[in-house]
Amino acid sequence: MPRRWIAALACLAALVALACEGSGSATPRPTRSTTQPGGPGGIAALGDSISTGFASCLVLTSCERNSWSTGDGLRVRSLYRRLLDQDSAIRGRTYNHARSGARADALEGQAKAAVRDHADYVTVLIGANDVCRGAVDAMTPVAQFRADVDRALRVLRTGRPKARVLVVSIPDLYRLWEVGHGDSRAVRAWRRGICPALLADATSTAPADRARRAAVRERIDAYNAQLVAACRAYGSRCRHDGGAVHRIRFTLDLLNPLDWFHPNAGGQGRLAEVTWRASGLAD
Repeated sequence: MPRRWIAALACLAALVALACEGSGSATPRPTRSTTQPGGPGGIAALGDSISTGFASCLVLTSCERNSWSTGDGLRVRSLYRRLLDQDSAIRGRTYNHARSGARADALEGQAKAAVRDHADYVTVLIGANDVCRGAVDAMTPVAQFRADVDRALRVLRTGRPKARVLVVSIPDLYRLWEVGHGDSRAVRAWRRGICPALLADATSTAPADRARRAAVRERIDAYNAQLVAACRAYGSRCRHDGGAVHRIRFTLDLLNPLDWFHPNAGGQGRLAEVTWRASGLAD
């Protein structure tokens, strides 16, 4: 037999031996799961149009890439992008379940979606639409608001008990009226039905209009107090922003020039900045 045939047969025998060894009954090495709090479970946003980045792309529609919470665009250094700097495993794992017009009673369904996503971080920003109704009497009652928030948080605590939840205070919409009612552009936009309980007849000084605005301001304060209590009742995995968002001194240059109500990209960036500091996620 030629030597080259002998060499070929020897190599073939060696390969067969290796294959048989690899297919034996030895127990394979276990793989380590990386799905844990702070791992690649991702971040989910619950709430309303503020968290969808509405109107931040200069059109009156959602622009999720600019969301303060889950945005992956370059104009806003969102919570997602900041988390990505800490853990590359979270890349691409963003879930924005916030919806324009959503009130607190929509949170439960959004929370169920976040559980299905196996989110390890969940942000909650809700309440503006509960006050931005056609009239003061139509605002969501405080007790109902709290019950709606509690139902959503129970879904998260049951379905993702190790997830970190950040509950964000409602922005100071009364401040928005203060800085905008003297600007003709803002007043014209608000006449199209933007938050009428607060912003209708924005330049009026009539006692009834002043009382209406004061009632909206008080209701936001009451909602914010309930958000604090709901997060405290949730337990150690929930953190409230301590009123950081409500304390933002919004100016018109942080609002989009279409409805003069929703934050522009700069405003979304400001939200991301203050919520990141308040979240404790940088620790």
